[in-house]
Amino acid sequence: QAPSAAPGPALAPGAVLGENCSMEGYRGVSPNYDNGQSWSPAKSSMPVGVIEKDTVLFAVPKKGRIHEDVMKILKGSGFDAKRPDRLDVAMCKDLPIKLVFLPAADIPSYVMEGNVDIGISGSDMLEEAMIEAGYLDDDAPVEVVLKLGIGKCKLCLQAPVHLCDRPAKDFVGKRVVTSFPSLTKRFFDGLAKDRHDTYIKEVSGSVEAACGLGLADAVVDLVETGTTMKAAGLDIVADVLETEALLFQQRPTEANGLESGSKADILRLIEKRIEGYLTATKYVFIVCNCHHDDLQRVCALMPGKRSPTVTELKEERWHSVSALVKISESNRVMDELVKGGAEDILCLNLSNTRM
Repeated sequence: QAPSAAPGPALAPGAVLGENCSMEGYRGVSPNYDNGQSWSPAKSSMPVGVIEKDTVLFAVPKKGRIHEDVMKILKGSGFDAKRPDRLDVAMCKDLPIKLVFLPAADIPSYVMEGNVDIGISGSDMLEEAMIEAGYLDDDAPVEVVLKLGIGKCKLCLQAPVHLCDRPAKDFVGKRVVTSFPSLTKRFFDGLAKDRHDTYIKEVSGSVEAACGLGLADAVVDLVETGTTMKAAGLDIVADVLETEALLFQQRPTEANGLESGSKADILRLIEKRIEGYLTATKYVFIVCNCHHDDLQRVCALMPGKRSPTVTELKEERWHSVSALVKISESNRVMDELVKGGAEDILCLNLSNTRM
């Protein structure tokens, strides 16, 4: 069953978004697509004025640990939108895309329930929402488009240091505090299928403090660097889930208008732009000159994505060679190029790509 809705203050019909319009407090209600009905603004719980029939609604985290990285990706991908103060929506320039700024934990529910078309949040948030709503991977009304490579961390079972030598199964039936109750229940159900007496308490923050306050025997929380965990006197008992930020969208259907048409085209454009930017962040473009006698060796050092580009220079038996090289390997490759006879080596950053 989908998460219950907590209605927020709606704008008057036909109103435009004013300076006080906020998405705070809104939770989606599943639109009714029964009997082949098509999408309409009346079937969404989003505030009037946010919904526009031919505009893609793109949900992004309004704050939190991945907010800045997400905004950097959007800017690098060419989604130019200025978010006015106190507004949780921003229209992209030159594209029918409206950014909707929401709590990261709510974005999967908005996408699954059809209130926004596409969104970015952590895989932990997405799985938590899917389990809570009773969906399996195959029947969820959502599709993962891209892994974004940001916000990587682990959801872990943690306990006071002196208890961390115990196996995770020893915590079955104990008191566990977490912000991810559905994932935590699934983890403990998998440890002991014949027991379901683990007391799981959901809190919204400061999870790591629960053991020190005597409120829990263990916690399930995200671990990135481990600094907060260790400061609370905790350590890892077991990994529950590896997580990173994902780009995901509603599963396209004729009813929601994402199977074909203008909105489907915009969703593909979003995917290609972000994919192109992410490629640009992983590669540099190396250009060098070499004599014909060294050409084969130089090309072997720079195979590129498909093959290196080789151009004859005006000087007889000299060539220019260029190719994409992974950033992590660029300095080593340039060192090897020098040894291989290459000259005039340039390493150029990429701002975006289309592969």
